Amino acid sequence: MVVNHCLVSGCTGFIGRHLVKALLGRGVTVRGLTRGPADDIPMPGVELRRGDLARPDTLADITRDIDTIIHAAGQAHAEDADDEVHRQTTVEGTRHLLAAAEVHSVQRFVFISSIKAMPEPGDACLDESDQRLPTDTYGLSRRKAEDLVLDAGRRTGMHVSILRPALVYGPGNKGNLFSMMHWINRGLFPPIPDTSNVRSMVDVRDLVQAILLAAEKPAANGKAFIITDNMNYSTHRIYAALRSAFDKSVPPWSVPAGLLRVFGKAGDAYEAILRRPAPFNSDLCSRLLNSACYRSNCAEQDLGFRAEYSFEDAVSDMVDEYRNRRAMEQENG
Repeated sequence: MVVNHCLVSGCTGFIGRHLVKALLGRGVTVRGLTRGPADDIPMPGVELRRGDLARPDTLADITRDIDTIIHAAGQAHAEDADDEVHRQTTVEGTRHLLAAAEVHSVQRFVFISSIKAMPEPGDACLDESDQRLPTDTYGLSRRKAEDLVLDAGRRTGMHVSILRPALVYGPGNKGNLFSMMHWINRGLFPPIPDTSNVRSMVDVRDLVQAILLAAEKPAANGKAFIITDNMNYSTHRIYAALRSAFDKSVPPWSVPAGLLRVFGKAGDAYEAILRRPAPFNSDLCSRLLNSACYRSNCAEQDLGFRAEYSFEDAVSDMVDEYRNRRAMEQENG
């Protein structure tokens, strides 16, 4: 199976932009779906269409002459929206796009879900064999969307595949890694203790490779795959790599883990009393100190997926992009 005419939802996002670049490099005809005014987004070589996944009336003919849909749109971060937004954007948006795909007999549908569609691993390291449900609204909305995709595949015979990427890194990334870069650059990120925790991640270039494999390999049909680079990153390793990319040495001391947990509890109390988000709370503390380990065993076995990059390979380009972005923001006021 070969992708020839591809619709990419979320084409202007972090993953979407890298994916579109790879597709164009392979000579694929790319149609991009965006909620913003299509004329305001410079994407040479892409046929941009304006549409809102939450409004099926805006998706008329969006899938005409398309053989493959890569669905990368959705609420990117759990803390960015309330329950109703997650339902409308992730669940109903996926339902509407699948319906549009069925109208024009699209052959392949790849859904970029999230590792959050799985439960928190705790001290274990999970692979695709773990079928338990997540417990938070964001993860449950992703899982419901996955079920819609799999059901559409069974019902229509369309080739469907689901990818659950771990934390994605690369130039232009947002979320927690961007925040970490920002505060390290400003000299305000505390030295992190080495707790030997394990955080799973994947380079956006490797994720794009996995997306294309999922679209073209018959073995991907009807399956969900975890995508990581299968390396063991501690938060201290990530912190040290970022400091090095900013030409900063790692301090010879670190904030004790116990003290960070105390600060996290204090942030929780602040939020409970004042009903305002605290700059640091127990959830952020957990992400710094605890593990979130996953393995992409099925992706390697069924798709032949092999990650080519590590965080250290990407960090210099990430910091360069961050600096360029900051310089442009300052220049524009």
